[in-house]
Amino acid sequence: MIAIPDTPASSAALDVAATYLSAAMLSHSHRVYLWGAAYGDEHGLRYDAELLFVAAMFHDVSLVPVFDSHTVSFEETSGHVARVFAAGAGWPDERRERLGEVIVRHMWPEVDPAEDVEGHLLSRAAAVDIVGRGLDDFTPAFRAEVLEQFPRSGLAAEFLACFRAQADRKPDSSAARAVHSGLADRMAANPLDR
Repeated sequence: MIAIPDTPASSAALDVAATYLSAAMLSHSHRVYLWGAAYGDEHGLRYDAELLFVAAMFHDVSLVPVFDSHTVSFEETSGHVARVFAAGAGWPDERRERLGEVIVRHMWPEVDPAEDVEGHLLSRAAAVDIVGRGLDDFTPAFRAEVLEQFPRSGLAAEFLACFRAQADRKPDSSAARAVHSGLADRMAANPLDR
């Protein structure tokens, strides 16, 4: 299994995520890191493991009511929350900005790995976990190991409810676009939930 980066910022990000995310959302964040890191390793992509891990822990944090903005899209708000965390962790301005960019870009349809490798990995990994897109990039044994360590525990229903709430309040958001383009159907077809 891929190890969590052994850094103070990674440990602190996990502590914060565990405080605010539900068990299902915390496991989702772990799986996103694992799918992204495994894909990056398999395809020879050089990525910053700490940056990717912290981004994975915070990428959905503003779907949680305490961090939810009623005007700003969840990925932008999650990026802001992560920047504040990174400032407290002592990261320099440029690294804090990168963290925010990676999180915002996870909702882009495509992220060019030549321009943003961590954004590419986070975006791909989130799509794997939520709708099963790109799942065939991983062996059945690796998938089983990831799911055993970090079970889905009702993620689909919780996540879809969060996105629908975002869509209702923020009709121009990425969550609204996802809901209106058939997110529920794509999630229902995700092999990870069968």
